[in-house]
Amino acid sequence: MTTLMWFRNDLRLTDNPALHHSLQASEQLHGCFIVCQQFIDEHPINPRQLWFIGQHLRLLQQAFSRAGRAFTLLQVSRAADIPAALVALCREQNISRLAFNAEYPLNETRRDTAAVTALEAAGVVCKRYHDRALVPPGMLSSQQGNVYKVYTPFARAWRKLVQSFQFSVYPAGVKPMSAVDQNRSHTTAEAELIDTVFNRLVSADVSASMAELWPVGEAAAAATLTQFCHTKINTYHQARDYPAMAGTSTVSAYLAIGVLSPKQCLLAARGDAGDCCHDSEGVACWVSELIWRDFYMHIGAAFPALSRHRPMQAYTEAFPWEDDPTVFKRWCEGQTGIPIVDAAMRQLNQTGWMHNRLRMVSAMFLTKNLRIDWRMGERYFMEQLIDADFSANNGGWQWSASTGTDAAPYFRIMNPQSQSERFDADGEFIKRFVPELKHLTGKKIHNPAGSVKDYPAPMVDLKESRATTIALFKALK
Repeated sequence: MTTLMWFRNDLRLTDNPALHHSLQASEQLHGCFIVCQQFIDEHPINPRQLWFIGQHLRLLQQAFSRAGRAFTLLQVSRAADIPAALVALCREQNISRLAFNAEYPLNETRRDTAAVTALEAAGVVCKRYHDRALVPPGMLSSQQGNVYKVYTPFARAWRKLVQSFQFSVYPAGVKPMSAVDQNRSHTTAEAELIDTVFNRLVSADVSASMAELWPVGEAAAAATLTQFCHTKINTYHQARDYPAMAGTSTVSAYLAIGVLSPKQCLLAARGDAGDCCHDSEGVACWVSELIWRDFYMHIGAAFPALSRHRPMQAYTEAFPWEDDPTVFKRWCEGQTGIPIVDAAMRQLNQTGWMHNRLRMVSAMFLTKNLRIDWRMGERYFMEQLIDADFSANNGGWQWSASTGTDAAPYFRIMNPQSQSERFDADGEFIKRFVPELKHLTGKKIHNPAGSVKDYPAPMVDLKESRATTIALFKALK
């Protein structure tokens, strides 16, 4: 029997449930990945993340090739073409079983349902596994049987349930390859196709800039995680809010496309401590980020309207968002006249990543001070972030805009200037990305209005815009 392993956002060989069980069930294994132009255009999948996907696909293909196993890259124009493409591949290769790890947003679940229906009609047995969340959607509910809509009770129930789990990492049945191994391997036709397809999707400039910032491969991802857990995790709760410090794990890009599993992250965080509920404050704080990740997946799976660009708080549909392309463009380019926001946006544009606190600060400034529709900012982040993940990005933006479940109350609005003074007191981060201000000292770095000729004046008065936004939300309530 031959099993087809359909890779998606699970681009790893270690701790991959669908791959592990496929190897246990079948003598023959055939890997595949599908490039769907409609998915790339509509979700969107940005060039930086496409580069990262392409690099890891190349490693997967080479590992399969070295083990004497086939790996096929399928290309389709529309999502509707995916079922037929999979059926044709199964017939051509005499494949009788399909395995894949579940994804939870609406378009992905529709894609999978259509594919399974077509394959089962063609006589192919389909098996679905879970790897995106530590606790898969549907496993947690309140005492009333409802989906948790608030993080705190969700986290409490999550920790209690996870205490009962006996986690272990599935070994790699197909040996992982490092980027060095990849360069030594013989080029195959399928490897050349992967290179051709992703070179068409990603410019050489993006490839060069990302290669310097994000090491490729499971070994590199595991090393990044291990180093963080050995050197930084116990002070994470103290260092995570300071953007000039290297206080975060920076594993989010690997998690987003599944080069690391959340289980690997949890076990690495626990280390020798055992129960994550009794670890250090830093460990507990970092594990809470994994819980937030699960929480937003549960919410997205339970409320498909979120995948249709709708807010969780229905009353906010009537909020009078501004629609000013010039204002939005200045925010995107980091030309707002608010130094911490500009530094954050330039970090995003230059590196494909943004510090987590600054994601909140810049999102609140766009939605609460400029009153630009949160969906515009949500899409821009998806177009730029190498760690773009729909559920987490949507959840974060709705939290910041006070439109989502567990949202920040509409009257709680971060002041970017006070955030800057508190978490980048000396302006070290600001000066790194806004060199026009590098000569300033003291509080001028946080509020340089009128001090620097080639730096814009603030787009909006923070105090007045805050008051106006609160009044508009209050009127809707």
